[in-house]
This record gives sequence, structure tokens and C-alpha cells, in this order.
Amino acid sequence: MNQIQWLTDGVDMPDIDTGLLSQWIDSVAQRHKRIVGPLAYIFCDDRRILEVNRQFLSHDYFTDIITFDYSRGRRVSGDMFISLDTVSTNAEMVGTTFRRELYRVIIHGVLHLCGINDKGPGEREVMESFENEALDMFDNLISSSDHAL
Repeated sequence: MNQIQWLTDGVDMPDIDTGLLSQWIDSVAQRHKRIVGPLAYIFCDDRRILEVNRQFLSHDYFTDIITFDYSRGRRVSGDMFISLDTVSTNAEMVGTTFRRELYRVIIHGVLHLCGINDKGPGEREVMESFENEALDMFDNLISSSDHAL
């Protein structure tokens, strides 16, 4: 379970319970018949995510997450850069809390590592369905604790 690193690059660490999130990520991976291998979440700002997007993907735009997939077989592994700036902007646009949107983005990366895509026809809806299912799992995980979204 201690396979997940929570890192920052130019930003403060968000106020999150990494132990609870790690447990949740492990449960979501298991639901998709996967095992959690080394994962690194790197929280950054828009400037950094744009640099990563340009350097590695030749994309010239902001995004909330970039996932580098190192998975092998059933073991999910990867590095995920998350722009806290874009997460905040997206949360405002969709009318949710920053924390809820951050959790959606965190699990979005894991779902990509589980083989779920979101670029082709109909794939976005499938991804959203799995994100919502995972968020419901998280809500159930915290329902008996003091944690709140």
C-alpha cells in the first residue's frame, strides 16, 4: 500500500489525507482487477503543467492532469502531474469544491492507468461513469470517519 508518493513542484501540498487517498486508490485499482505499483502524484501550477505538456506531448495548452504510464500487466504504475491552478479553475466552472475536483482528477489518472481512455467516441462518458463510481466509493469510505469533501 505504500507504493504512492505525493510530491510538489513549485506549489504547497494540498490539504489532503494521503493515507485515506492511498487506500481509496488501491480499492479502485482492485475493482478494475489491477494492483497498485509505484505511483507518483506531482502537484504543480499551470506554468509547470504547460512545460510538461509542451516538452513531452507537444501540446501547447493547460490541462488538469498529465499521466505517464509505466504499467506492466495488471500492475498500474506511473507519474501524474496535476495542476492545482487548473483544478481550481475547473472546480469553479463545474460548480464543485476544489477538493472534490482534485479527487476526481487524482482518480482520473489511475483510471487511465487501468486502461480507460477518454479521447475516442463515447469514451469520455465511460470515463465519467467510472470517475463517479470511484467518487461514490470514496464517499462510502469516509462515511464513518471525520473526513469530508
